[in-house]
Amino acid sequence: MAEGPEVELSYYNFTALAIPEDHPVRDGRDSFFITDDVVLRTETSAVQIRTMETQEPPVRIIAPGRVYRRDAVDATHCHTFHQCEGLLVDRDVSFGDLKGILFATAEELYGEGVIARFTPDYFPFTEPSAQMAIWYGRDGVCRDPEDPSARWLEVLGCGMVDPQVLANVGYDPDEYSGFAFGVGMERLAMLKYGIDDIRLFFDGDVRFGRQF
Repeated sequence: MAEGPEVELSYYNFTALAIPEDHPVRDGRDSFFITDDVVLRTETSAVQIRTMETQEPPVRIIAPGRVYRRDAVDATHCHTFHQCEGLLVDRDVSFGDLKGILFATAEELYGEGVIARFTPDYFPFTEPSAQMAIWYGRDGVCRDPEDPSARWLEVLGCGMVDPQVLANVGYDPDEYSGFAFGVGMERLAMLKYGIDDIRLFFDGDVRFGRQF
């Protein structure tokens, strides 16, 4: 397990992750800025960079922590939430390894029969990129693919580490490959316990926490 600061340098939060200052993706991922060069981190990916800078492959970490984004607050989004990222860098790492691990994790969390899907997505620090969603009903994870009341709930983004990110930390992208994923911890709990509004985690009502 690896940890890093919540108040982060813009270099680690953006630039080292292949998001230079003029990259349009910053418009959608802008954080709360302390100064021009210091932000509240938008994801724990900065921990991946800090870890790779200090050790040679193979790298196998998870990086949990609180993150901040300028998201409009609704039932499934909040400006402050908790994320857990995973990173594996080694020789001959494939997208199949990533899918196998994430599907196995979904079954471990929610039991056999969980319905999950991968769809293409875009993240500047992974290529190819995808998102994983779980079939979600009124009472949590739904195992009936025909249930008209269920819908897909995105739980994580993932992909193969972009070769530029590997080069930024001094790894040879011709020799090493890797995958990364980032999962919202509140959304995992929403699925497991049938919680229908993420705001319940942050409202401070002790009756909510006592249920668990």
